[in-house]
Amino acid sequence: MDTTREDSSRSDIRRLLKIFGVKADETIIQYLARNPDGDPLRVRLVLEEISEPGHKAEPLHFSVEGLIRR
Repeated sequence: MDTTREDSSRSDIRRLLKIFGVKADETIIQYLARNPDGDPLRVRLVLEEISEPGHKAEPLHFSVEGLIRR
């Protein structure tokens, strides 16, 4: 991958991750405000490729799990 393409890809990745991070934070905070009691919230964050079928590469998939204390 040439430098210009790599820079563009990284810029796109960072933009999507920033949007996701801000929206996920807002959503979780609102959820916790509506549901303040109980055990820690166990969440899974998933990254999946949703490109149209037809490419030969293995689909992108990544997930991470964790607890959020109330």
